[in-house]
Amino acid sequence: MQCFGKLLSQPRLSLARWRQLNRGYAQSSAGPPVKPSPPVPGSSVQRMWKRLFGRYLLVTNTISSGLLMMLGDVVAQKIEMKRDGSKQRELDWYRIGCMTLVGISQGPLHHYLYLWMDRALPGTAIRTVLAKIGIDQFAISPIFITTYLYSAGILEGNSIRQCTDEITDKFATIYVADWMVWPPTQFINFYWLSPKYRVLYINGITMLYNIFLCYIKHNDDFRIRFDESDSVTK
Repeated sequence: MQCFGKLLSQPRLSLARWRQLNRGYAQSSAGPPVKPSPPVPGSSVQRMWKRLFGRYLLVTNTISSGLLMMLGDVVAQKIEMKRDGSKQRELDWYRIGCMTLVGISQGPLHHYLYLWMDRALPGTAIRTVLAKIGIDQFAISPIFITTYLYSAGILEGNSIRQCTDEITDKFATIYVADWMVWPPTQFINFYWLSPKYRVLYINGITMLYNIFLCYIKHNDDFRIRFDESDSVTK
């Protein structure tokens, strides 16, 4: 009775002791504590990659188009400097800014264009791929070349008449080169690649193609003209 009375006289101690014993039993029955797994290397990069090419695909395509057009113009200007022998000449940053804006404007167009193509012509059958290439070359490529020369010319301060004359002079040169570059490039794009990587892949090829575009755009002595005798000259 005395021991029982002592326990009753110390209820707080007994309750605390009971909770401590209960926790110890629960831990012993559950086994050793599980350590949190270390973060997987590259998991944050994978999450960012999925966001860039998932929820933010339009933004990714737009920004990458602008950056790659910018890089293309920088390389084109370096080629011009080397050709002219003027090593002291600085980069024309206004021109680079204009080309960047042109690239940014092309990003959403390519984004929605490929979405429409994949919905209108689903699958990777050879006939489907060739149909997409035909649409790209006969319909979209002439529009792209025309809008490129007009938008770049207007941003650089040229009049509509000057832009039209430039298109007359340089369209054939660019369109012939377009046929040599883009049909095989687009075959790989439409036949093997996932739709979400189409614009990124095209932008990678476009960075090299933009060097040619910027070089042609800003050099009046490199063009194809069709004279009265139907001869082609540069």
